[in-house]
Amino acid sequence: MTNNSSQAIPTVHTPFIQTYLHGTKADLKLGELLEVGYNSNFGKQNKAKYLYLTATLDPAVWGAELALGEMRERIYLVEPTGPIEDDPNLTNQKFPGNPSMSYRTQHPLKVVGEVTIWQSHSADQLKEMKDAIAKLDAQGIRAIE
Repeated sequence: MTNNSSQAIPTVHTPFIQTYLHGTKADLKLGELLEVGYNSNFGKQNKAKYLYLTATLDPAVWGAELALGEMRERIYLVEPTGPIEDDPNLTNQKFPGNPSMSYRTQHPLKVVGEVTIWQSHSADQLKEMKDAIAKLDAQGIRAIE
């Protein structure tokens, strides 16, 4: 079929933006802002200086599984409202570069969705990770600032 109209069909451009994830046990709502200054979900629960986010699912799963508290593990899609930087807890210290695509920011993260289907780590993997964190903690090394 031929289009005999003299009007051109407009081209719709849809920019692809990076998706970011945040794993936690907090019950958040769409549009809610995560902000620094609240007690951390990790370690000694000090006031958080940074918010952590990732562009890959596995670190978000770890974030949800390792977060303190009894609430359900959740992974949210988040949108940074300001600049982000590589997470120094994972980049260059443990892994060259940033293969896990893990970041941190001091600016709010806006909750724009939730990942509801994801695979947990095995009980053995989770125990191994918790044991490694406990060992670092005993040495005075904080896994997350």
